[in-house]
Amino acid sequence: MALRRIFSRWLWPSAFALPVWLLIGWGISGAGGWAFLWVLFVALPSVFLAQSAFTLLNRARPSVRRTGVVSWIDVAGFGVWHVLTIAVGLFNESWFGLTLALAIAAALGVLWLQVWQLWREAALTRRTSDTGVIVVNERF
Repeated sequence: MALRRIFSRWLWPSAFALPVWLLIGWGISGAGGWAFLWVLFVALPSVFLAQSAFTLLNRARPSVRRTGVVSWIDVAGFGVWHVLTIAVGLFNESWFGLTLALAIAAALGVLWLQVWQLWREAALTRRTSDTGVIVVNERF
């Protein structure tokens, strides 16, 4: 539970830390001018917006709002995407294309996971019309 709570608290700062890492990684690796333009105009905004959207989708789930922790599948999905984003920021010419493709695939996977979990929890949560009380199925 502690690891999931820590990971839940990491989601908002990671929206800023991952793009900054891409910029720092470019500076450390000396990737060149074209890579700097790519980082500045493509990578920084897309990673920031994607992580912010994923975090908002995550926080919209009733179980996350209630407990303040993410699920283990969130930890796995976000963890893989964050590691691949960090690997992209190393700008190693021999495996940059592969890590970029895997990071994009992982981001799409995280998006699917967040939407799927939100949909699943929303289907289990219903408002009763006569009492106005929210009933949550506690299967999580």
